[in-house]
Amino acid sequence: MAQFHAENERIKRRYLGWMKEADGKDESTLDQVAAFLRDFEMALGCKPFKAFHRDWARRYKTHLDKCRHHRTGKPLSLTTRDARLRQVKAFFKWLASQPGYKSRVSFADVEYFNNTAKDARAAHAQRPIPYPSLEQCAHAFRQMPSDTETERRDRAIFAALMLTGARDGALASLRLRHVDLAEGKIIQDGREVRTKGGKSFETWFFPVDQMYRECFEDWVRELREKRLHGPADALFPKVTIARTAQGFANGGLSREPYANAQTIRDVIKTAFRNGGMEEFTPHSFRKTLAFLGDGVCDTMEARKAWSQNLGHEHLATTVSAYMPVSRERQKFLISNLSS
Repeated sequence: MAQFHAENERIKRRYLGWMKEADGKDESTLDQVAAFLRDFEMALGCKPFKAFHRDWARRYKTHLDKCRHHRTGKPLSLTTRDARLRQVKAFFKWLASQPGYKSRVSFADVEYFNNTAKDARAAHAQRPIPYPSLEQCAHAFRQMPSDTETERRDRAIFAALMLTGARDGALASLRLRHVDLAEGKIIQDGREVRTKGGKSFETWFFPVDQMYRECFEDWVRELREKRLHGPADALFPKVTIARTAQGFANGGLSREPYANAQTIRDVIKTAFRNGGMEEFTPHSFRKTLAFLGDGVCDTMEARKAWSQNLGHEHLATTVSAYMPVSRERQKFLISNLSS
């Protein structure tokens, strides 16, 4: 079986270029789409896209049904399956409008990539997001060691999440110039920080336990005053790998940020696991802070400010994304209004 098809590679490259330049997609999205298209090709035997037949969609769905997650070994989730089908469909829909493919790929046949209505609803259904309480966060944080510079960095990562509710990708890309201790804020500059949608905004520290601010400020001062790191250096620098006689070892912290948020996620999950609790994600802190705001904000203006501090333009985004009301809770609240 052929592993690559030259004409397929050329048209995929054109499509990814269109997604980047015309559709405004970022590199992580392009990488994901490229991987999905490659998986589709391999499932169909690397046949030329010009030979497209609507039966390919059925065969690809069968392939996805048999796929297993590369880490867990479990079947693909409905969300993952739906995402792959949508991305492959989007590619062939674009292909149907390209010279040389218009007579070979019809828009009607592309529709065969649609998921079943039932699975599509299930894939996009809103699910309860587990999140830690303030007490759980405090317990996990207090259990974190601080003897080495890497451990102090990890504690500062936890503290920064509590203070700002920043998304993990943004946190991983922050540099010292984005921190203003005097004002008690971080500057999420979308030109340099990996914010959602490239949005730029400022986040003032949320009113959480003082121990988080003390930890974070100590870390920033350590970088600036002890390690003499400058404004362009990473707020949470990655670990360097040193070669020793015994092999490889931790070579200390560099000045560069991590390329992605995986280390941020690992730090937080480890902190909760070592505290004997469920492994929460960095993103779950945003829900913790949303509920904290619901309790401390006593005016609509204050709620709006809290929402903006999380990076939301509209208060409704915070409420719908992080504060859903269950059917049972809805019944309880409405019933109590008349009592």
